[in-house]
Amino acid sequence: MTTRLGLGLPQMRQYSLGTDVPDVARTAELIGYESLWVFERALFPEPATQGLYNVPGLPWPDEYRHVADPLVTLTLAAAATERARLGSSVLVAPLHIPFQLAKSLASLDAASGGRVVAGLGTGWSLDEYAAAGVRPFEDRGQVLDEVIDVCRAVWGPDPVRHDGEVTKIASALVGPKPARPIPIMLGAHGRKALRRLVDRADGWLPVGMGVEQLATQWQELQELAAERGRTEPIRTVLRVNTAYTPKAYDGADRRPFQGSVDQIVEDLVAHAAVGLEEILIDLQITARDAGELKDVAAEVYEKARAAGV
Repeated sequence: MTTRLGLGLPQMRQYSLGTDVPDVARTAELIGYESLWVFERALFPEPATQGLYNVPGLPWPDEYRHVADPLVTLTLAAAATERARLGSSVLVAPLHIPFQLAKSLASLDAASGGRVVAGLGTGWSLDEYAAAGVRPFEDRGQVLDEVIDVCRAVWGPDPVRHDGEVTKIASALVGPKPARPIPIMLGAHGRKALRRLVDRADGWLPVGMGVEQLATQWQELQELAAERGRTEPIRTVLRVNTAYTPKAYDGADRRPFQGSVDQIVEDLVAHAAVGLEEILIDLQITARDAGELKDVAAEVYEKARAAGV
């Protein structure tokens, strides 16, 4: 089975949102990428009040200082493409008002002809939760549950009804409806989050941190699904955040997906062997501009396919 390949869209400071996003999206579709992806980083606290991923002392990377809104980015890409699916890995769902997020995703799906993949997560930044002001950080799991419930209700048949902690819809017509059922995928780790995924979502959005760890997580998720009686397959899209360098990285401390195109492809081959359906390749962090991003994306795609990915 050939692994589907997707590309991360340019959202960072070195790119021009209005021109580079449509340009990269069109080029990626022509190259052969089957999906286009965004992530969400709402702000960059300075000074930092907590470490990256809530790990004490771990610094936030500079590229997080300037990240374009994910839904605006996907809308620009949708208007410039015809076939590629449009996904988020991930939207930090509790930063959004559930009803408005559901309606925005439905509108984007209707406009794009049924190409949206709603990848959701709970996030980890206390500062982002404080700025959004929707619900406290401690309630993030419950808010994600309500976002899923509201999305299913809003995307379903009229009249829409929902009685939740945040969202209350007595009875209403809500349109436009999605062109087809929008898949909900979750970035989840930890037993409780994985149970939510198995019970309530269509798929899983892991991050590539190493082949052994990925294989172990995938096995645990499949076992949990069997344990809880899930019969439908779990869709999978692996996000890989690359650190591209023109020359091969020869340090002993090389991380997965760090280095030259050949090294990135070598890691893609190893991770594809785990058996996930799709790999999202994000090359935007170390590319200097959209031109380099497109060139590297084309070379990675060609060499990955030649290597059997």
